[in-house]
Amino acid sequence: MDDIVRQAIAKWPNVPDCYGWLGLDARGNWYMRDDRTQAAGPFSSADGGTPASRGSLLRHEKLVEFIQRNYESDAQGRWFFQNGPQRVYVELELTPMVWRVGRDFTVTAHTGAAGSVRSSVLDEQGRLYLECDIGFGLVHTQDMGLAADAVEQGLWTPHELPGAQMPGRFGYVRSPQQTAPARHP
Repeated sequence: MDDIVRQAIAKWPNVPDCYGWLGLDARGNWYMRDDRTQAAGPFSSADGGTPASRGSLLRHEKLVEFIQRNYESDAQGRWFFQNGPQRVYVELELTPMVWRVGRDFTVTAHTGAAGSVRSSVLDEQGRLYLECDIGFGLVHTQDMGLAADAVEQGLWTPHELPGAQMPGRFGYVRSPQQTAPARHP
């Protein structure tokens, strides 16, 4: 976490949390979701979301880097971006991490953090997921060839698990907005 963020938390400790305004897709892209976008439906297509409910792709490099440096989870498995004193809970299309695989089979999260693979999982659609020391996530679609090589070489031995069971098994919440306290006008 950035020092400036820690200082803001200390200065303003009681800022309300924010829900629904930020999303992470299955390719590691961040989306900003305003009120109109949120009203159009859920972020994830798995939950009935549509392109209209996805939001606006964040392209500002420095903003994306700031989000990624200050991205973590709470004790309930809800992932958030610590934006100064405010937690901005993230709507996940699938998982909290999206893993990139290197030619040497090292893995790096969409945030740029290196991970150490503990286990691998295949869902009913053939998607590959990695449980790593810093979080659980989907292997990026562009890296499935390298991931298949790791499986063929016996480096990773995926077990099968239905996608719907993954949040409970690996301790994350796909839609913190659904667990948010009710707003009072």
